[in-house]
Amino acid sequence: MNRWILLPLLFPAASGCAASPQAEPAWVEAKIKQLQKGPPGNPPLSLWRYEYQGRIVYYLPPQCCDQYSQLYDAKQNRICAPDGGMAGNGDGRCPDFYQKRSAQKLLWQDKRAR
Repeated sequence: MNRWILLPLLFPAASGCAASPQAEPAWVEAKIKQLQKGPPGNPPLSLWRYEYQGRIVYYLPPQCCDQYSQLYDAKQNRICAPDGGMAGNGDGRCPDFYQKRSAQKLLWQDKRAR
């Protein structure tokens, strides 16, 4: 049997059978570059993607005790602060974020040592 006939079977992406990865909005890459230019955080800075309330959202965890986290929609509109702040409960505008989020994906985490 000719081995060239088997190539599409071994590599389905080359034959168009695989789903293409989801492209992130341009502002996400710009945000990562902005975070990389600043000092390293402790804990390390990170940016996550989730599904929440039927849409894709982007979560930036708080860096310390009294700071708020940030949750953005795909157009970079700030939705809420799910956690952080003085009491650690965020701004109260999305109290169900941790219970209802899904499809977690780490988009970036700072690897620099502090």
